[in-house]
Amino acid sequence: MSLCLATAGGVKALALSAFTLAWTHSIAKVEWQEDWRVTPAGLELVQARVKGTGPGMEPPPEARLVDGWFQWQPTRSPMPEVVLGNSAAAGEWRLCHGGQCRTLSEIVGHPIGANVTKMGFCKDP
Repeated sequence: MSLCLATAGGVKALALSAFTLAWTHSIAKVEWQEDWRVTPAGLELVQARVKGTGPGMEPPPEARLVDGWFQWQPTRSPMPEVVLGNSAAAGEWRLCHGGQCRTLSEIVGHPIGANVTKMGFCKDP
């Protein structure tokens, strides 16, 4: 299985079955992370965590504070696609796998800018 990243410059396939999506909230400047699995049914959100609270960043009631992070397990069905918008105020989305985090621009090999990126399951060639 692979994760496909579709940008204005094309599509990039990454051979991985799990990853963490990380970003910094544009106003509160607080770190947010989500753990995802790539499955044939789509992208499955496994766990979410936020390093504090702020406007629009309130953790749900079931969240627990662990090592300075509010953590919880969202309950939603796998999604065929996740659309990521970009804000110049927040920096870029980062994709982490195998202990390494890289911006989406680094991964696709060109600046993404304000364009959206679509993430989804792609079949291996």
